[in-house]
Amino acid sequence: MRPMPPPLKRARRGPPVSGPCPLAGRQAGPSCSGHQLLRDPRHNKGLAFSEAERDAHYLRGLLPPAIVSQEHQEKKIMHNLRSYTVPLHRYIAMMDLQERNERLFYKLLIDNVEELLPVVYTPVVGEACQKYGSIYRRPQGLYISLKDKGKVLEVLKNWPERSIQVIVVTDGERILGLGDLGCQGMGIPVGKLSLYTALGGVRPSACLPITIDVGTNNETLLNDEYYIGLRQRRATGEEYHELLQEFMNAVKQNYGEKVLVQFEDFANHNAFDLLAKYSKSHLVFNDDIQGTASVVLAGLLAALRMIGGGLVDQTYLFLGAGEAGTGIAELIALEMSKHTELPVDDCRKKIWLVDSKGLLVESRKESLQHFKKPFAHEHEELKTLLEAVQSIKPTVLIGTSGVGKTFTQEVIEAMASFNEKPVIFSLSNPTSHSECTAEEAYTWSKGTAVFASGSPFDPVEYEGKTFVPGQSNNAYVFPGFGLGVVISGAIRVHDDMLLAASEALAEEATQENFDKGLIFPPFTNIRKISASIAAKVAAKAYDLGLASRLPRPDDLVKYAESCMYTPLYRSYR
Repeated sequence: MRPMPPPLKRARRGPPVSGPCPLAGRQAGPSCSGHQLLRDPRHNKGLAFSEAERDAHYLRGLLPPAIVSQEHQEKKIMHNLRSYTVPLHRYIAMMDLQERNERLFYKLLIDNVEELLPVVYTPVVGEACQKYGSIYRRPQGLYISLKDKGKVLEVLKNWPERSIQVIVVTDGERILGLGDLGCQGMGIPVGKLSLYTALGGVRPSACLPITIDVGTNNETLLNDEYYIGLRQRRATGEEYHELLQEFMNAVKQNYGEKVLVQFEDFANHNAFDLLAKYSKSHLVFNDDIQGTASVVLAGLLAALRMIGGGLVDQTYLFLGAGEAGTGIAELIALEMSKHTELPVDDCRKKIWLVDSKGLLVESRKESLQHFKKPFAHEHEELKTLLEAVQSIKPTVLIGTSGVGKTFTQEVIEAMASFNEKPVIFSLSNPTSHSECTAEEAYTWSKGTAVFASGSPFDPVEYEGKTFVPGQSNNAYVFPGFGLGVVISGAIRVHDDMLLAASEALAEEATQENFDKGLIFPPFTNIRKISASIAAKVAAKAYDLGLASRLPRPDDLVKYAESCMYTPLYRSYR
């Protein structure tokens, strides 16, 4: 029996900026060789293995004789991806690459982020989740179902990695704007954590995607022969909350207090309750409520730099009063209060919301869900968005309804009639659910709108001028936010950390961006942006006494950059 080669050694990197980086992880090389090494996505380099590596690790003959660089591999795969005409085929190809060569996957995503972000995340991930059972190949992430009740800790221990720092978990009930996709919602945690690594530099082995399967009320899926989840109606009430409680307790027991748990795509009736319940005892974050709010607030701060005025000078009208709408509204009110010293209740009076039954007003308060009540103000009842726009005359219109084509020509023309530069954010995903398109916003406002959307839109030419619509994408914030939480060793998330992330992102927008109509910086700079956000978030955690990683680094930006995962191939010997 031939001897196993020793673990691969790598050249030693420079000293950390301040103490050991929490993201560094173990530096050991692969523990396998030969055919097994080529099946290990973390260490496989394909044709990039050198002659010496092929000899040392029994790869001779298992690969064609050509030796190519990582850059050449990247060029080839991008050529292949661009040859696909169906977006879902690009998604499948990217997931296959992640399963066989992890470093090449992340290098591809980092170097081509603006082109590939819509492939690995919204809007294409929505279709992938809808068809997840049909395209399912290999398990990604951890599945916890009602069958595992009483054994959740054992299930967590089945995951091969021990040093987990970020978990993204969903129960699949409200996937994007597509509704209940049950177990097939796994595409969302997998996609989000890919971005934590590519955009925020959190190492892949520290990330854990989880789907909690409590059934589905989607009849189409229940009758689909290829559905991969529990074939039963959703558990609710005590049965549901007992499983979630067991899960949260098991996470803390298995991974400690400093693992960030990001709740993703839970339905409104659970999302707010879970965040309120566990934010006092766990390190938790809801991207739909808090992440969306942080990005939109950053967009507003940047937009006001472009058109003038402050947050408190605006009147806000939302279409949609769910997780995203109320989360954004609350963060705007907190930021207003912070800078004006007005009570938060007074700041909320500048913000109006419309739900499916009309404007939130005082006379409806008794029938409203608890998270809507702070935004029910004295006003006559109005049933339609157009009536609300005409009556309230907002300067900022924000759509989080999940219903496409609701910012009609009449609505946008009304906004433009009493605003020199109306701010219009059409945030619902995927593209088909967007309240209006970029072309509609610019055309109907006669080129005056300051526009951003949740899904990407192409540049629009109107009367000889090219407008580049900004994408209010949560990926601007959550990777850097998570990195900041991890490098500071934060034990809780505080609203001031979200405000710090918003302010950091808004500062990244430049006059050059504004000249094109952009209120968000280009994604090509996203790793630099993430490091800046991480530094501001970490600084706030230290200021609030929530950071446990001591001593505090002198230069948090450099420290964040030093901790970020890089996907370049390592030389093995």
